[in-house]
Amino acid sequence: MKRDPRAFLSDVIEAGQAIQQAVAGISLDEYSNSRLIRSSVEREFIIIGEALMQLSQRDQVLFEQIGPTQQIISFRNKLTHEYIKINNQLVWGVINNDLPALVDHCRELLTRLDRDLP
Repeated sequence: MKRDPRAFLSDVIEAGQAIQQAVAGISLDEYSNSRLIRSSVEREFIIIGEALMQLSQRDQVLFEQIGPTQQIISFRNKLTHEYIKINNQLVWGVINNDLPALVDHCRELLTRLDRDLP
């Protein structure tokens, strides 16, 4: 059975919120020095990228409304396949500069889709 495209938006939102909770109140240095937090954050980013890849295969129109999806998927691929090259400062920047807008936008899309249901 095919998964409803809205479920992928929910996955992005939930993973994004998990990242925000994991880093709430900590500094870049604290993030960099905590393997547990870094692993958690990187895993959630992988979920975000995978959810967007799956969404692109099921609902291209919805996928294209999300924004810089290719960059997000590329970031997921880097975390997965080039983990040795991961720069904590880069991840921290994505957390603080890009993630909030992505989560908010996905939440808005999901709300609109839920409202438009027959």
